[in-house]
Amino acid sequence: MSLTNEMVSEFNLLLKFPTTSLMQGLKIHHDAEPAVVDAAKRLFEKGIVTLPDGGYLTDLGHDLIEHAQVVQSALAS
Repeated sequence: MSLTNEMVSEFNLLLKFPTTSLMQGLKIHHDAEPAVVDAAKRLFEKGIVTLPDGGYLTDLGHDLIEHAQVVQSALAS
């Protein structure tokens, strides 16, 4: 299975969330790139973030970002 463009957008957005504190999140503004706005909505629909325009990571989001960082690190080396 290959990653779709939508999956890549979601992955990239997920990696932008801060991980140093549970009290930090992201706000995706309405004038952001359409792919980013759409990715945020999909992450919300999947239960990964708390709001359709970003918000905070859910428990699932925190689990996924750990895995995403491992994949990113492995591919970057």
